[in-house]
Amino acid sequence: MTVDLGEFTAEVVLKAIKNVHLSVYPPRGAVRISAPLHMQPDTIRVFALSKLSWLKQQRRKIQEQERETAREYLSAESHYVWGKRYLLRIEETLGPSSYFLEPRHLVLRLHPQTAPASRAELLEAWYRDLLKAEINVLLPLWQPRLGVRTQRFSVQKMKTRWGSCQPETKTIRLNTELARKPKECLTYVVVHELVHLIEPHHSPRFVALMDQFLPEWPRLRDLLNRLPLSHWDWEY
Repeated sequence: MTVDLGEFTAEVVLKAIKNVHLSVYPPRGAVRISAPLHMQPDTIRVFALSKLSWLKQQRRKIQEQERETAREYLSAESHYVWGKRYLLRIEETLGPSSYFLEPRHLVLRLHPQTAPASRAELLEAWYRDLLKAEINVLLPLWQPRLGVRTQRFSVQKMKTRWGSCQPETKTIRLNTELARKPKECLTYVVVHELVHLIEPHHSPRFVALMDQFLPEWPRLRDLLNRLPLSHWDWEY
């Protein structure tokens, strides 16, 4: 279902929730409205129109956000690891593929005939491993502080958000793109998702809990949202 808001159309998703939630997603500022199951379309539209100024502002920020150029996975190309820029260096080997960081270079050793698409897959797998290792450090630090415990976490390329949480199953997912961002941004997202195990919605209680456990979270959120988005096209 969709509702017409004049300049743009918003997708509506009806859920078993108490309050309406508005979300704006890259790369083009698509708007999604999550609303209670019983809410009528006209009521949803009136609510969204009351937030139209905020929606336009968020859409403008996303549409103007810097994008990285497409990567070809060639030597001397820029890649980011934990927010730091490295130049890719391709080294040929007949042995197993491997990766390592030097002060200025991200070195990728691979077979001479490895295609660019395969290079991308190999590097993405390396990013996933980096991210998993760091999350395994963060969870034992933050779970006792918040008094929660996840049953499982996973990392994957996510097209609409940095992380997600399923309070019912106590599972969280993190976007592999976070391995390219500063580590403090990953801390913010991990804490954000862990707090959702206490408060599922972005309610005043959720904000109060974030203020209590990570007072600098607004700065980290803004930093993460200012950093360039990946070149690939985000969709729902």
